[in-house]
Parts: sequence; structure tokens; C-alpha cells
Amino acid sequence: MESKTSETGRQGERAAVDYLRRRGYEICALNWREGRYELDIVARTPGVLHFVEVKTRREGSLTTPEEAITPAKFRALSHAARSYMAAYAVTEEVQFDLAAVTMRRDGSFDVRFVEQAMEYNW
Repeated sequence: MESKTSETGRQGERAAVDYLRRRGYEICALNWREGRYELDIVARTPGVLHFVEVKTRREGSLTTPEEAITPAKFRALSHAARSYMAAYAVTEEVQFDLAAVTMRRDGSFDVRFVEQAMEYNW
């Protein structure tokens, strides 16, 4: 049986994908994995590959989605991104974005998209 937290996370990822598609992003991969490392969403706009971390919280949660991006989390994302780039011979610019998703009490979602939420000096 699936936990309430993992179901909320999955719903948040779907809301983020819908948000990105409506804004013209091409979705390249969802939940791309290499070992224990994962990229939630890999998306593309002209000339830029976006590694999008999705953080979902229920309305009234003690922490915001934005607070869930820790240095350790970013190191894991960076590792996964390097692996993805090597596997697909990525040549375009890349950036790390955040889809901060809040699940409202009525079941709807608020998606706040933060471009370049994390900076990496390759």
C-alpha cells in the first residue's frame, strides 16, 4: 500500500508536469534514475535543458517546499545530472530549477516555478 506522503508527491509531480507543458516545455524524462540518484523531471526549452526538482507539501505544512532543497540534496541532483548528461551527450546549456508545489485542502495545486533555483559551477 502506498503512503499518503508518496501519493502527495506523485500528484505534485503530475501538477508540475502539467504546469511545464502548458508553458511550452518539452518533457524529456520523468523520474530518471541512476542507482540511488534521481531526477524528478528533465525538460527542454530552446537551447536549455532543465533539471527540475519537485517538492510538494500539503497546505499548512510546517515547512515549505523551498526549504527542502538542502546542500546534500543538491549534491545528489548534481550527480544524477552529470550521469544524465553523459548518457545523452547533452551539449546545450543546463540549469537546475525547482517546482515548489502546495496541495491545497480542496485537492487543487499551487505550482511556483523557480528557474535557476540552484546554481552549479561545472
